[in-house]
Amino acid sequence: MLARTFARLLTLACLLGLSVGAWAAGEEQYRLGSGDILSINVFGEADLSLDKVRLGDGGTFSYPFLGEIDARNKSADELEQLIAGGLKEGYLVDPRVSVRILEFREFFVNGEVKSPGGYPFKPGLTLRKAIALAGGFTERASKSKISVIQDNDGDRTPREARLDTPIMPGDIITVDQSFF
Repeated sequence: MLARTFARLLTLACLLGLSVGAWAAGEEQYRLGSGDILSINVFGEADLSLDKVRLGDGGTFSYPFLGEIDARNKSADELEQLIAGGLKEGYLVDPRVSVRILEFREFFVNGEVKSPGGYPFKPGLTLRKAIALAGGFTERASKSKISVIQDNDGDRTPREARLDTPIMPGDIITVDQSFF
């Protein structure tokens, strides 16, 4: 029954013109940042459509006619509106712009995991899954002393986390050492 309900919702999303990736990832709430890779499509304008645009360190990218665009902390919808507005001012009468996130920026795991480092984000990621991607806990790992610094936290304050804590792109996970 649950599988049938999910299939119906998926079909409805496709009929409404939503991409499955956007629907599942909740891209409309997701905020862009350095390292995200985008696809920008302007309907009927191949010269203004860009594929695999990586946002630079400042969350910016270069776009034809408009120059440097700051996408940092904008949603895909907000970026669509920004580009469409810029193209409407002297370039196109009614630009139809679509922005898709092709790849999310990495999240990072350090401390007592078998393979610390940066890993590609996938929607629905939890701390438990992130640690599994990093090879799991070492023998000395504390399974209760884990902190996360959220990418959108300007103060960069480590916060205690549980294994079901959601992880977002750019987050930094630290698994402390156990003393027992």
